[in-house]
Amino acid sequence: MKPKAGQGEVRVGRYRWVVVALLFAATAINYIDRQMIGVLKPTLAAEFNWSESDFAGIVFWFQVAYAIGYLSFGKVVDMFGARLGYIVAIVIWTVSHMAHGFATGVVSFAVARFGLGVGESGNFPAGIRAVTDWFPQKERAFAIGLFNAGANVGAIITPLLVPLLVLWFDWRMAFFVTGLFGIVWLAVWWMVYRHPNEHPRVGAAELAWIRQDPADPVEKIGWARLLGVKETWAYALGKFLIDPIWWFFLFWLPGYLFERYDLDLKTFGLPLAAIYLISDLGSVAGGWLSSRLIKGGRTPNFARKVTMLICAVCVLPIWFVQSVDNVWIAVLVIGLATAAHQAFSANLYTLPSDVFPRGAVGSVVGIGGTVGAFGGMGMALFAGYILDATHSYEVLFAICASAYLLALLVVHVLSPRLAPVRMSSASVG
Repeated sequence: MKPKAGQGEVRVGRYRWVVVALLFAATAINYIDRQMIGVLKPTLAAEFNWSESDFAGIVFWFQVAYAIGYLSFGKVVDMFGARLGYIVAIVIWTVSHMAHGFATGVVSFAVARFGLGVGESGNFPAGIRAVTDWFPQKERAFAIGLFNAGANVGAIITPLLVPLLVLWFDWRMAFFVTGLFGIVWLAVWWMVYRHPNEHPRVGAAELAWIRQDPADPVEKIGWARLLGVKETWAYALGKFLIDPIWWFFLFWLPGYLFERYDLDLKTFGLPLAAIYLISDLGSVAGGWLSSRLIKGGRTPNFARKVTMLICAVCVLPIWFVQSVDNVWIAVLVIGLATAAHQAFSANLYTLPSDVFPRGAVGSVVGIGGTVGAFGGMGMALFAGYILDATHSYEVLFAICASAYLLALLVVHVLSPRLAPVRMSSASVG
């Protein structure tokens, strides 16, 4: 008999939320390491005399590696589970992150970013697989929203911490110091994480709560079969449209604030941190809203898509942000857009676990991440070109404003009901 929501939640254990805390911390570290190149862009561009296209090229190679790694880690996670997948990922990304401290120009930065992209691509396939293993469907969006909020915490910490490290030491030491975070997390993960079926801290009541959904196949499902299913493309094309926007925010917002509002290393950190603080609220709120709707009796299809529609509308004002002269009003407009992105993303991330069997979740997430990274490659090269050519962000913000409504439309057309996919008889149309 299933535990009832509300009452049962008090009686069952809560160790699964410890797992979410670990995923949150990993995602925060992931984004500290990822965002540092954006925060340091003004410093590095001045030291190495980079053009916008030089910087875009460095970002591009990160995206290439991210695409390759995301697809590979999706398969690794499906084969070996979240525990080993995370260990491999964080070793690669921590070593590559610290290697930035030895870089001497565009090529060496691109090589370090390539390694970072391979390693960091494992975070979300492994994290979503862990959530799928540890949570029933009704809690997954909220759990994913919580651990996805780590991205914003990392993005908040980075502009506050990294400029201080640069001012106290130099930019090279900043990479070495922040690399220690990954080493500490790896040790904790190794000691603490196990599958719920094997974990000594998980009682029978919590295990029953985790397993309350109907059983699904655990067979490993090949990419060829998944690529023939339209729900795979609903997720992948959604990622293709929205992931480049987040990459743009992550890598170009620091430089935009620095230039548009005449800030410096001491002053641009606080506005940037405020943007990602607002984003953090959006990440949690998006997961909470859809989970609340499901617990209230709405279908996952209704809950996810209504939440995503609200988010898509909230991004629209960013189209006009370049005309805003006050930095703090700009922070509110951009913060609303980044919060909406995170809420939208938290719900999009649940699509694989909502509709696919467990044996396919990691691979579908990997396919989506790869396709999203291809979008990011295009956005990086286009941003470098358009900024060198026009010195204006207007076109880029227009793309940001429209991407989410288009992504929701694509998801709805390809998966109008978010119905569970039965791989043995899945339609390939």
